[in-house]
Amino acid sequence: MTPQKHREVIAQYRTFFEECGIEAIDFPHDQILRDGELALGHCHGMLDKMESFIDEGRMDKVNRWLGFIQGVLWRNGDYQLDELKDTNRPVDEQQD
Repeated sequence: MTPQKHREVIAQYRTFFEECGIEAIDFPHDQILRDGELALGHCHGMLDKMESFIDEGRMDKVNRWLGFIQGVLWRNGDYQLDELKDTNRPVDEQQD
């Protein structure tokens, strides 16, 4: 994925969270998560940081965080696996 494609995916997920009314949070890293809504909020909160990582050229970290977010979205039942894979593909490679 190109940095521009990463930004498009981040924007798509930001829109999803905002439309669902999911507030961006930074869940404490030393606590056990027991609430799916908080997991989504944490994912929403990761998006701005991911854009900073793109600016810094830290693409490995962006990809790890993107995978984490997509795993949460799939586990929460918000996206199908095929939808998540298509999100990452260039437009000319997306399935019909």
